[in-house]
Amino acid sequence: MSLRERMPIISSNEGVWEGWYRYFDIDGNKIEEHRSRLLCRFVDEESYHQTNYYFWEDGTSEVRDFPSKIDGNRLVFYTHIDGWAAEVDLDTFNRTTMLNWTRANEPDLYLYEMIQNSDCRQHRARVWQWFKGGKLWKRTLIDEHFVTRDWKSYEGNMEPPKI
Repeated sequence: MSLRERMPIISSNEGVWEGWYRYFDIDGNKIEEHRSRLLCRFVDEESYHQTNYYFWEDGTSEVRDFPSKIDGNRLVFYTHIDGWAAEVDLDTFNRTTMLNWTRANEPDLYLYEMIQNSDCRQHRARVWQWFKGGKLWKRTLIDEHFVTRDWKSYEGNMEPPKI
């Protein structure tokens, strides 16, 4: 069975996504926001690589890479974050992916993420639930739209998205 057959939801995300990350404290107050561009690509049948470009209104930008290996029906992250991503088999609409990860330098922090894809695969919403010291610490809401499957033309592009 091919990778795209094993992971149809995650495979459908391959390409470029742009949107907003908005961070909220546990009382629902917005504490930060920035624009984003994500390059999601399958390197081969055993590897996935995601590069996130972040852009703040003050002109600051940042790039983060998330290479992973494919282990069965999961992506397994192994860099500055340890964790996994997997499709939710119980979702008969094939819209949901779940992630869990921790950071090596913050052992008391963990995060769960849920990604919801639209049926047309042109929009998605992501929710991060951050726990620190065993308690809910903050939430991140991410709204994205699909730009193109041609992620190669966006590699290294530090021009902020026009949103």
